[in-house]
Amino acid sequence: MHPAPSIIAFTTFSGLGLGLLAWLGVDPTPPTGWVAFVFFFIGFAMAIGGLAASAFHLGRPERALKAFSQWRSSWLSREAWLAATALGLMGIYAAGLIFASWRLALLGWLGAALCLTTVYATSMIYGQLKTVPRWDSPWTSLLFLMLSVAGGALLSGRIHVAMVLIVLAGAVQVWWWYSGDRRFNTSDSTLATATGLGAIGAVRAFEPPHTGPNYLLREMVHVVGRRHAARLRVIALALMVVLPVGLLLLPGPHHLWALLAVVSHILGVLTARWLFFAEAEHVVGLYYGKH
Repeated sequence: MHPAPSIIAFTTFSGLGLGLLAWLGVDPTPPTGWVAFVFFFIGFAMAIGGLAASAFHLGRPERALKAFSQWRSSWLSREAWLAATALGLMGIYAAGLIFASWRLALLGWLGAALCLTTVYATSMIYGQLKTVPRWDSPWTSLLFLMLSVAGGALLSGRIHVAMVLIVLAGAVQVWWWYSGDRRFNTSDSTLATATGLGAIGAVRAFEPPHTGPNYLLREMVHVVGRRHAARLRVIALALMVVLPVGLLLLPGPHHLWALLAVVSHILGVLTARWLFFAEAEHVVGLYYGKH
């Protein structure tokens, strides 16, 4: 599928921001005062900035509020409600810590749970799509959640926990790639089912259905060369897992290494998320002979 920058930013930064807020919500000794303000500002900026970026992918961004009306059937609508509720509760929790050094523990835990539930809802926007076999797996939700809690732990300064979670997230990412590469070929979709002509014999493409590009080809079909994809996977894994863990193990100026680890991890997640969309083979590509 077409890897739109707005969606890449949305799924990356909202997940990191909500992961950071979740860790702040369950922290038994959270920061207070100005330190709390800085941490919560980073979390809210990433979460709200990422969610706002998704509006730019809409054909009519001014109608974004209508997303709230379809919560019975749409994971996008459920995500909108969950995000608004989670950020509202975390805002109250943050205010208590910043202005009065109050830790409203129950509110923090509830807000943290809603933050991670929001990440799950985001993952299900893609994980429910049977028309994209690479996404149609419980591993998609696990991948989103693991990257959220791992990145959140890193941003919140939980170095040892972050290293373990980053390695685990990397392992989930590798398995997601491995299993996804095979899922399309084991699905029930073929050129025969795409055209509806399977009942009359073997089907092969003679000419393309259209002589020029159209919306489906622009949005649903994006071909990435296998060598390019393999190279980008290595780069993503190195930036997302190997380099951050290596930096966190170095002696010396730990704050500098931690900052560089955060930057490297974010760049790695952005690269992996680009591949998440670019490598997603929509079954409509069979009709156009693009798979």
